[in-house]
Amino acid sequence: MIDDPEYGVAGFDAVETKWVDPQVILGQLVAFIGDVDFFLGLVDTVPLYPSYPDPAPQTDEEWDALPEDSPYLGGAVIDELPVNARDILAGADDSSLPAVAERWARIEEFSPHSSDDGEYLLSLVKDFVGLARRAKEHDQLLYCWMFV
Repeated sequence: MIDDPEYGVAGFDAVETKWVDPQVILGQLVAFIGDVDFFLGLVDTVPLYPSYPDPAPQTDEEWDALPEDSPYLGGAVIDELPVNARDILAGADDSSLPAVAERWARIEEFSPHSSDDGEYLLSLVKDFVGLARRAKEHDQLLYCWMFV
């Protein structure tokens, strides 16, 4: 549960981590739990913020034309994860989670970070599965809030 009264943020159920982007790193976890091949787009998020005043730039020229204070150039990003990702995580077999965490630890994207901390990654897998189960139980979606 994240709760920060100093900034007026009400409590919300969350998993706090570093280096876990929704499309690639979390996508591989979803693939391992779902016993499916990973592909870019397995966890195809819907950007929610920033989305104003216009959608995200689509070309290099549009990116180059953004003002320096554009929310697209840094700050918070909020993405909605697809229902199938939530449901795959929620449906995980608890007895398989240690093996899933070991497999997930070996992905290329973890090499410079925390792949050597198996206990941490297992707890993270369990946290993601628990969050997905609670979200599914309450007919809620999962979201990724990150800073770029």
